[in-house]
Amino acid sequence: MKLFSNNLLGEFESLLKAFKQHGWRLATAESCTGGLIAAGLSEIPGASDVLECGLVTYSNTAKQQLLGVSGGLIASVGAVSAEVAEAMALGALAHSSADVTISATGIAGPGGATPDKPVGLVYLGAARRGHPARHERHIFSGDRTAVRLATVEAAIALLRRLSDEATP
Repeated sequence: MKLFSNNLLGEFESLLKAFKQHGWRLATAESCTGGLIAAGLSEIPGASDVLECGLVTYSNTAKQQLLGVSGGLIASVGAVSAEVAEAMALGALAHSSADVTISATGIAGPGGATPDKPVGLVYLGAARRGHPARHERHIFSGDRTAVRLATVEAAIALLRRLSDEATP
């Protein structure tokens, strides 16, 4: 079964090429995507020139132990939040030799939603050494697979913008 479309595979390949030109290494910190961002990148031959590591930190405990996200932060704002997305990205940066990191935390469904946090709510975080972390908020529609794949596409787009901003 082919999970990624040819178009998305092309996006992965283009991103890897751009990061290689910058001399950047990339790490992922994934929750709701369960490693799909790293999996898609690693579909491309030569990804090891750019992809440093992929951390699947699905539980709050893993976010704390592997990324150093504060338990107090998770308790106060929830794991699905802008603040935790940024903390995950910064934690991946601190716990790897990557130059750039991307994180994803969200509610893929069908359960887990609250009135304030619907199914499809996703926060992406990104961090680059020497630059402030950033985040994006998205609400995707569709089933669990559609939400997860839309998250992957949005993550690649965010990383591409980071690359483009660094290109003179």
